[in-house]
Amino acid sequence: MELTDTGSKNPAGIRLTLLVTGILCLKTVIICFVGFKLPVQSFFDVVLILTGSIGSLLLVMGFSFYFGEKVNRFVLFGFMVLGTGILYGDLLYYRFYNDFVSAPILFQFANVGGLGASTVELMSPWDVFLFLDLPLIAWLLLRTKDGLTVPKGIKRKYVAFGVALIVLTVSLGLVKSVHLFSDSYDREQVVKSLGPLNYHVYDIVLGLAAPLQRLTMTETKAHASIEYLQQEDPGRTELFGIAEGKNIVFISLESMQDFVINQQVNGEEVTPFLNELIKESFYFNQVYDQTAQGKTSDAEFMVDTSLYPLASGSVFVRRPDNTFHSLPHILQEEGDYYAATFHGNVDTFWNRDVMYESLGYDRFFSKDDYTVTEANSVNYGLKDIPFFKQSATFMQNLPEPYYAKFLTLTNHFPFLLEEDDLFIDPADTEEDVVNRYITTVRYLDESLETFFATLKEEGMYEDTIFVLAGDHYGISEKYEDGLNELLGTEATVESGMKHQQIPLIIHIPGQTGETISTPGGAIDIRPTLLHLMGINAENRYAFGYNLFTRDSAHPVIFRDGSFISDDHVYKDNICYSKETGAVIDEEACGPDLETVRKELKLSDKIIFGDLLRFVVEEE
Repeated sequence: MELTDTGSKNPAGIRLTLLVTGILCLKTVIICFVGFKLPVQSFFDVVLILTGSIGSLLLVMGFSFYFGEKVNRFVLFGFMVLGTGILYGDLLYYRFYNDFVSAPILFQFANVGGLGASTVELMSPWDVFLFLDLPLIAWLLLRTKDGLTVPKGIKRKYVAFGVALIVLTVSLGLVKSVHLFSDSYDREQVVKSLGPLNYHVYDIVLGLAAPLQRLTMTETKAHASIEYLQQEDPGRTELFGIAEGKNIVFISLESMQDFVINQQVNGEEVTPFLNELIKESFYFNQVYDQTAQGKTSDAEFMVDTSLYPLASGSVFVRRPDNTFHSLPHILQEEGDYYAATFHGNVDTFWNRDVMYESLGYDRFFSKDDYTVTEANSVNYGLKDIPFFKQSATFMQNLPEPYYAKFLTLTNHFPFLLEEDDLFIDPADTEEDVVNRYITTVRYLDESLETFFATLKEEGMYEDTIFVLAGDHYGISEKYEDGLNELLGTEATVESGMKHQQIPLIIHIPGQTGETISTPGGAIDIRPTLLHLMGINAENRYAFGYNLFTRDSAHPVIFRDGSFISDDHVYKDNICYSKETGAVIDEEACGPDLETVRKELKLSDKIIFGDLLRFVVEEE
């Protein structure tokens, strides 16, 4: 088949461009429905998904003839390959993170994992169909050499038509959601309303505009904004100050979700040590993962600052030089604590070498401080058992009192372990990722038992408060069928939210154990710890609440704008009754949604505007 100009009002060049654009648009729609599984609540949503990408793709493909008299076939094909590549990159990222890749995270690509075993795990044999059209299009373009002239008048009409479609797309998106742009953290809504390409363009614009917020911020504006955070102390319990002056050991449990606690697989406990530990600890069983694209770095940020993470990228990379009022700073002010952090990876990973200075850490023990070999490493770095053994030696020389933070690594996707490190057999579900996850969680549990035993032997146990917290989910929504199979649960909104729960265990030697079911999130860990340390949490520029006194009516807020409260669950822009799971009128979620919008926007304002430089430096 050969496309030639027949003298019609639709020259071959335009027909060829429309053909290639149409194929790419079709692939985009298929990815939106099948790959992203964008939720469809009405026929209007279908219209948005079908039409959202057309205008922007037309304008982009038009670059093949904007600057010449004819369609440049190689430029046209190049944009086709680029568009397909972007779609596939979006698909791979979405499969694990259940989120859409953003411009800031692309600059942190090495932190996301690169093209290693994690990426291969996310690929599917069906993916080849996304690329099957490329050889056919290349063959067609090579055969089509003549008659591709595009008159100037046609160019103008083409551009006008593309612009009109984009205006229509934006207008329809705003009809669907008046908060489309003000709630830009809700990437799913933006992608559904505007299409993936328009989302990426908008995301880049947001990234470029972010630095301006710091330049335009004044001291007066900063004080006015932060007034919301001047919360009063909600009251003390009998637990206030029971750990005053003790050393603090905080352990970040990589990818650990709460469902593994007291869970058995093939008749064996997945976390036997933690199951025993919680009997003599404060165990918070309704704490939710609130991280965004920064994952572990987001969890660290929330624990240390009690601010929300950024919706796009990570504060560790985007704003490491800000002024913060962190947990190390507070402990140094109140009790002259020495702050150290331990991590078996390189110090530049997630920009930790820079960020830890801003957070007030005195010492960062990283890969260069440890004996790291091929035999004692897996996946992202040093295995947890040798990590804790070597770290215990470093701890002996820390000035007391100290705040020591440990980041574990082994229980990381895609959950790989050698045969010698298996303390439990894999689970037996149809999802290998879930099966392997059980083995790496069990390894983490074993490493914790080894660490605690070492600290007891070295006399570093009794005068210490231990805080153990999962940092983020390990099993993403892509693998939740296997997780539901393991747990014997059905795939519902309620079960999906429950899977976002992470364990929080606070162990004080000699203290009686208690299970606390107050809903909360990682952002609440700092004020809870301060309460036990006998340090007032008021006026600490924090969004978190002490979990011993937290009002359960206040929503637990997630970075994408969803939330869970006493009566409601809001997810994917749908309001559910928490009691029945039924979809209810969105107005019922309205008051909590206002709180969500206020807090997320204020947290972003504090970070992008570096507001704390005006108030912290005054103290």
